[in-house]
Amino acid sequence: MDKQLIIGDAAHELTHTRRILERLPEEHMSWKPHEKSMTLGGLATHLINLLNWQIAIFQYPEFDLSTVALRREPLEKRADILEEFDANVDKFQKLLAECDERTLGEEWTLRNGSHVILREPRAIALRTFGISHMVHHRAQLGVYLRLLDIPVPGFYGPSADDEAR
Repeated sequence: MDKQLIIGDAAHELTHTRRILERLPEEHMSWKPHEKSMTLGGLATHLINLLNWQIAIFQYPEFDLSTVALRREPLEKRADILEEFDANVDKFQKLLAECDERTLGEEWTLRNGSHVILREPRAIALRTFGISHMVHHRAQLGVYLRLLDIPVPGFYGPSADDEAR
């Protein structure tokens, strides 16, 4: 496992996730595009939860979904979301800096009670269950902003909103 690749990848995705959270419109935090969708505030809060799960990948050898609430109450204030996100990023970065390649290669398990969902090296769990999962929901948040006519930042190059400037 190349720790420097993981650090750079995580830092890049966390920076871009914060950029979209900075654009959250407080007046629309209870809005959702479809009956089956999360609210805007719920989706932003889920991004924070995903960062908590990434922290758990470093702190514990396994994560049992049956022991955590499936949904927490959505945060309603952009400042509260950014404050918790930033605090979690600091925690995550500290844990990542302190771990070694042996730790990244250790087996990590995601389970729901006795049902094992995945069992893989920490570094791979971090990428799939953590970072890729976060990127997926960040993209959903971009669609929400687009539907609300709020400029969407570019992540891997300029967005249509960046080009319009």
